[in-house]
Amino acid sequence: MQNNFVSNKTILVTGANGQLGNELRQLASDYPDYQFQFTTKEDLPIDNFERVKNYFEDTQIDYCINCAAYTAVDKAETESDKAYLINAYAVANLAQVCLNHQTQLIHISTDYVFNGSASVPYKEDDAIDPINTYGASKLKGEELALNNNPSILIIRSSWVYSSFGNNFVKTMVRLMNEKESINVVNDQYGCPTYAADLADIIMKIIDRPKTNSLSGIVNYCNEGIINWHQFALGIKEIIKGNCIVNPIPSSAYITAAKRPQYSVLDTTKIRSLLGINIPHWRASLQKCLSALI
Repeated sequence: MQNNFVSNKTILVTGANGQLGNELRQLASDYPDYQFQFTTKEDLPIDNFERVKNYFEDTQIDYCINCAAYTAVDKAETESDKAYLINAYAVANLAQVCLNHQTQLIHISTDYVFNGSASVPYKEDDAIDPINTYGASKLKGEELALNNNPSILIIRSSWVYSSFGNNFVKTMVRLMNEKESINVVNDQYGCPTYAADLADIIMKIIDRPKTNSLSGIVNYCNEGIINWHQFALGIKEIIKGNCIVNPIPSSAYITAAKRPQYSVLDTTKIRSLLGINIPHWRASLQKCLSALI
């Protein structure tokens, strides 16, 4: 007798109310062969080690995409204990639990692990030297997780935005609709990342044969190197705004946490491994703004 039973793989997405979590939720219906479990920080706070341990004991998880993070860059300077708990020690624990249960862990990290003094895009194995607490806590999470679980895949991304949550793009759209002029720094360079593109790449990675599974660290961001002022001008152009966008130096916009001057990520490795073309930031920004306005 033919067995028609299909055992679906289960994907746990932590931090599901964030930008990337919501984009993965949007994609879920495109992958009917997987069962998705989306957990918020209320459902499954990753810094509660006992609850994480119990969750994995109660449920067979094949893949865990960790989108949960402490992302308040400036507040981290005065809440370092909280930042390290969520971004480092909780990630280390999650990595160990995933290893114990043979769950493939995909963890999202950041360009802020670099100090920003480079003049060419950062490769995955370039020297790391974070200049703020947020970056230091994310780096500690990478190191501890890799020590606990060498099969983990860490994806470093940068300047993430989405039609969900709070981010630079949504802030700019609001300010451009409210004000006659705004000031945006023009001496910090990076690569914007549309969270929907990142979600798509993550699912492509998961959907590969097990024999081709990835581990270690890879960079992912959209194509194109720009500064924040140029990014704001791109937003203004697409929404046909009338607001004047003035360029200012970082020295004129003091923040609690220092930002890297240059945190451009080199995506050669992931493009080569997956055989993909990565969308240009402008094309992805157009898609995001079409979803917003």
